[in-house]
This record gives sequence, structure tokens and C-alpha cells, in this order.
Amino acid sequence: MKVQSVSCPLVMNLSELRMHDVHLVGGKNASLGEMISQLSSKGVRVPGGFATTADAWRLFLSHMGLADNIDSLLSCLDVDDVPALTRAGKQIRQWIMETPLPQSLEDAIATCYASMGSNVPVAVRSSATAEDLPDASFAGQQETYLNISGLPNVLGALRLVYASLYTDRAIAYRVHQGYDHKLVALSVTLQRMVRSDIGAAGVMFTMDTETGFDQVVFVTSSYGLGESVVQGLVNPDEFYVHKPMLRAGHPAIVRRQLGSKLQRMVYDTQASAGNSVKTEDTPVDLRRQFSLTDAEVLELARYALIIEEHYGRPMDIEWGRDGVDGLLYILQARPETVKSQESGQDRLLRYRMLETGKLLVEGRSIGQKIGVGRVRIVHSHTEMDLVQAGDVLVADITDPDWEPVMKRAAAIVTNRGGRTCHAAIIARELGVPAVVGCGDATSVLQDGDLVTVSCAEGDSGLVYAGALKFECIDLAQQALPELPVKLMMNVGNPELAFKFCQLPNAGVGLARTEFLINRVIGVHPKAILAWPNVPAELREQINVRMAGYPSAVDFYVDKLAEGIATLAAAFWPKKVIVRLSDFKSNEYANLIGGRDYEPHEENPMLGFRGAARYVDPAFRDCFDLECRAVKKVRDVMGLTNVEIMIPFVRTLDEASKVVDVLAENGLKRGEAGLRVIMMCEIPANAVLAERFLEYFDGFSIGSNDMTQLTLGIDRDSGGSIAESFDERNDAVKAMLSMSIQACRKLGKYVGICGQGPSDHPDLAQWLVEEGIETISLNPDTVVETWLHLAKKLRN
Repeated sequence: MKVQSVSCPLVMNLSELRMHDVHLVGGKNASLGEMISQLSSKGVRVPGGFATTADAWRLFLSHMGLADNIDSLLSCLDVDDVPALTRAGKQIRQWIMETPLPQSLEDAIATCYASMGSNVPVAVRSSATAEDLPDASFAGQQETYLNISGLPNVLGALRLVYASLYTDRAIAYRVHQGYDHKLVALSVTLQRMVRSDIGAAGVMFTMDTETGFDQVVFVTSSYGLGESVVQGLVNPDEFYVHKPMLRAGHPAIVRRQLGSKLQRMVYDTQASAGNSVKTEDTPVDLRRQFSLTDAEVLELARYALIIEEHYGRPMDIEWGRDGVDGLLYILQARPETVKSQESGQDRLLRYRMLETGKLLVEGRSIGQKIGVGRVRIVHSHTEMDLVQAGDVLVADITDPDWEPVMKRAAAIVTNRGGRTCHAAIIARELGVPAVVGCGDATSVLQDGDLVTVSCAEGDSGLVYAGALKFECIDLAQQALPELPVKLMMNVGNPELAFKFCQLPNAGVGLARTEFLINRVIGVHPKAILAWPNVPAELREQINVRMAGYPSAVDFYVDKLAEGIATLAAAFWPKKVIVRLSDFKSNEYANLIGGRDYEPHEENPMLGFRGAARYVDPAFRDCFDLECRAVKKVRDVMGLTNVEIMIPFVRTLDEASKVVDVLAENGLKRGEAGLRVIMMCEIPANAVLAERFLEYFDGFSIGSNDMTQLTLGIDRDSGGSIAESFDERNDAVKAMLSMSIQACRKLGKYVGICGQGPSDHPDLAQWLVEEGIETISLNPDTVVETWLHLAKKLRN
């Protein structure tokens, strides 16, 4: 045990502390001391201060019989009786506030506080001695008080933090985790304030909090003090940084999401110094900007890597940017205790909607589950008894004291909050799906209505009317046998990449850019290039979408690059074959501004699409934008596992021209290992396979178009003719065989990325027998097809 300072036995300077002092000052304070002493030389800045010890807490409890009163009240408490729990917590907190601090403790605090300077503003935070153990997450259970200055206010804030050890949630949590109340002690940090009230602050994790994917740093940020992010008062900006590329020196911010940041927490110069902060509206111009620069995001991510490497485990880190000196500081660091502790990693439970209904509200998804129940709108903690088991809890915002009732809910929906707020943290702990930051959930949803809450469709959490059908798929991965073919995946939505990459796979055989252009960008590239010289209404639509980016072109290129980079980062270092846009004219016309630039075609399926569009002078500048995005991913971010696929190449002349255009845009075959794959989906491609392969590094067979063009059946047709659409038709198989054999003869790559193998495992088996190198499947069919092939090939 560390010997305490003789002059200050009840408090310790943070710089004196190490991780072996957890029993004295709790996990968070020990971690602060560890970082100050061990990581400052590596550039990690941590504000100084001091901490009261567990002995100080025990001394306070022994003062005036306080401990006996608390023990007597808690010994007969049923924590599942919410009203009784509320009454007990309130009584204990009142006792603590009415009990004076022992004089020796007060004197020790006064001495240390004076050593920091004259009335220095400090943050007063908790650190329980059982806090942050691998099997527990105490984060957010105790209160934090910011911008506290002057000794009387510091002492008052300390007593408030002491009282918060007995919040309703904290009491219930200890009982449910089997902790003896008497064995939990509280240390209090008094840490010099970082002026993030005029800067920015947030939370970051060294893994993705929703999927457990551990190859990214996830950073959240908003203007003002970080409590607004932690408490869920704002929807913050979000950033993902790819760890391997960051370590290699690349600026690998693979995803950005602009948050609304409607409010910020700042100093309140008019209030008493007891808790001198207030919440105000964020100026509109700041809302439309990212609260961090790219350089700051990368600096924070580097800090996160240093901290994670030092502790040897995933970490949950709070940070602040000082608005006076402009520097970034680490305020807290503790182990991540939800995703990193999940067991049963060889079993992946995946939820999937089987139908869609009327969308009522939308927010940020927490978890990856689906819940169905009746809406129960709760306006304050006094109404928590209204929530019955299986209800969908709907509130403006929740706080940690709501935990006893949150565990009853089938799902949780809030107006405010981001993915690192209290509601999100508790929902993850409880395994309850949650949709946070909806904005209008309490006004749109009606009490008693039956709804389906889906967190299984990407970053967006969706609340539908009614009880919709869904399924839970158990993707057991253990003991999957080896196959003579590589199974890849078809992925279009980057928001699902961190989840899909945890399935058994050999990479991505088809990464569709259409989802990014349609859903994320949403604007026709010609309108992007014409901005700002477009009609006023169109200009405003583009302005709204491009918020946070310096120009419309930067928005288009960067958003496309971020989507591609997210896929590449998720599957790194496995190959990710990116098919450049294959929109038809009617689909391009549906983009914002698109009708002004697209021709009307009677049969768009056979019209202005694919390679013909890329090399046409009317579209060449649009195609250049796509090339810039791919080049940025490969050359700037360093994700050279990205390869290019060119769709719908009708003629050898188109093949020659499109390869030249790529080279003119800095995407030359063979440079930095770049392969350019052609999508083999037209009978002409199979008939002249060897000649097409002179221009490409291989084929990725598109069985959908190959089938419709071989059989003369529109794949979108209905009625009886649709029944004849079958990739297993002998004529189609003849085309596939010709393509495969040509690639094998020339030693070139050959895979298939069409729908056929996902729908028909017997077709997948035939392809293996033909010598296909890879089969790219829809993610939900990977394990099933894998097992089918293993069984058939074994026989």
C-alpha cells in the first residue's frame, strides 16, 4: 500500500498516483495520475489537481454516526421497489448534505486547493474504489460539478459528489452486481478546469461502441463543456479514425458525421460559484461546422492509441479543447466495459427486419437489436412507475437514476442524446435497443401505441408503427471447415461494415457506390459541379447537405471517399472491390437536381450506364469526381486494399477508353498494386472474354444482368415471364463457364458477385466445380452457403 503524504494524509496530488493506488483513490483518479506521470513525455496532456482518498471518505462516514444510519436504511431495502428506492436514496443524500466535513479533512482540502493558486476553477468529479473494474461500469453514476471556484464552493461540491454515491441507480447497481455498500468507497477529484466552454469537448473510444470493432478510434465532439455530450444534451459530431493507417502515418479519418449541436454548456458568470455553468443555444453558423479540425481529430486519435497501448485494453476517454490556449487535453480515461467484455464471440446474433412499415421517428441507433412494445411516454423520474415490462420507454432525455426502470423496457427512445450519452451507455449495458437524438419522439409517438424499434439497419435507429416481423439469426462461426473457394461479401451500406466484417469472409467482392451517392450524397454530380451557380432552391438544398465541407465538390468527393474508406478499413487488409457507379438515367434523375441533366430513356436498363457513361464527354467530369474519391482513399488514407470494378462494358473500345480515363486520373493498373476488374455481365463479355481481359486484371461476373441479357428477360418484369429468370439456366451457365475458363487460361482473377449464389447454393456449388476463385454473397447467406458447400464438396 502506498504511504500517504504526512502533511496531507487525506488527499494526494494526482501526480503522485499510479494504477496500483486504485484502492486509495479509485480507478479514474489512479488513471489520471498514471497518465500524468507515464504519458506526458509521449505528448498526452492531462490537467493537474488532487484527489481525496478512500480514507477521507471513511472518516466522513464515521463522523456523527452517518455510516450506521445508512447501513440501517439499506439493510432492509428492496431495490426493485422503485418508490422505496427513491425515498431511501433521497434520505441518505439529505443526511450526507447535512453532515459537516471533519475538520481534518476540510483543512487538508484547503491546503491542497490553495497550492493550485488563488480561487482556481476546478472540476469536481467522483472516482469509486470499485469503479472501472473489468466486470463493472460505474461511469456516470456519480455527479460532476464544473467551474467551481473558492474554497466554500469546493467543499460544497465535494459533499454533493459524496451524496451522489447514493443516487437511486448507484444503489440499485451495487445490489444487482453483488457489491457490499460498505465496501465501496468514494474518492473525489479536484482537477484544474480546461476552458472547453469556449472550445469543444467530447468522448472517444478505442473501438466502435456498437459493434465492438476494435480497429478504429471513435471520436465524438461538440462545442462547450463535455458534460453536454455525456449527459446527452446534444447530438455531437462523430469521427472514425482507422488505427492501422494512423500508425502508418496516414490521415485516415474514414467517416465523419455532422451533429446538430443545438446547445452548448458554458460558464455562467451570473450564477453562484457553486455550479457556475449554464446551457445556451449554439450559434447557427457553428452548428453547420464540424467542431474539430481534421488535425485535431487525428491528434486525439493518436492520444487514444497511446493510452490504449499503455493500458493494453480498449479505453473510454473524455477530452477537452481549451478555447484559450487551443490545446487538447485528456480529462479522464477508463476501460471500456461493455463491448470489450462481451463473451461468446464465436456466436453472432444478428437481427433483421422482414418487413417495413410507416416510419414515425428516426435517430441514432444504439445496439443492433430490434424491440417491439407499446409506447410509454415518461416526462420525469416521478412517472417511472408507468413503465411496465415490455414497454417502449420514450422520454426527452434520461439520466443514470432511470436505470432501474430502463431494464424493464423492450426499447428506449429519446429526443436528445448521442451515442456516448447516459441513455446510450445504460442501454448497451442492459442489452436494450435504443434510438437517441430523435428530436421529436415525445410529440410524434402516442402513449399506448404499438411500435417496432429497429437498431439493426445501420447508424440510423428507426421507429415504425405497429408490430412488424423481424428475425434473429444465430450465425454460429465455430469450426467452419476450409473451402476450395474464397467467400466474399456484397456490401453497399458502409454503416453496416463494422458488423459484417466480423462474419467469416475473404473480403468484399462487390462494394456498391450507389448507396453512397443516393443516400449519403443525394445530389446529382452535375449539380454539384455547377454549384453555386444553380437556381436558388437547388442551391439551398445542396448547402444543407454539404454543411461542414468547404465546397460542394469537396462534399461529394469526401463523402464518397469516406464511405469507400469505411468499407476498406473494416475489412483491411482483405481486398475490397469497389464497383464505380452503375446508376441508370432514371435513377440519376431521381437525385436532387437530376432531372435537369438526365435524358429520358424508354429502356434505361440498356441505356446510358456503366463504362459508356464514364467515357462520354457529357459525363466525364462527373466520373472524375469518383476517381478523385478512390485515389484519396488509396493514396492519401493508405487503404490500398481497394480495387476498382468497372460495370457494363459493352465493347472493346469502351474497355480501352475507360482504362485510359482511369490512368489520366492517377488510377493506373499495376501502380501501388492497383487491380482494375471488369464486371462480366453482358454476353459479349463472355464471347470475347480473352480480348476484354487484355484491358483488365480479371472478371467479376454479374449474374443478374448476364441472365437477363442471355435469356432476354427484364429482371424487373413481373408476371409469368419472371418465373423464367433463373441463373441456373443452361445458356446462362454456358456464358459463366466461358468467362471462368478464359480467366483461368490467362491466370487472371475471376469471381462472381451477382445475386445467384446467394439465392441458390447449388449454383454456388457448380461455380466451385467450374473453378471460380471467389464467390461474393449477401452477408446473411455467408454461413449458410459456407456450410452447404462444405457438405456437398465433402460428399
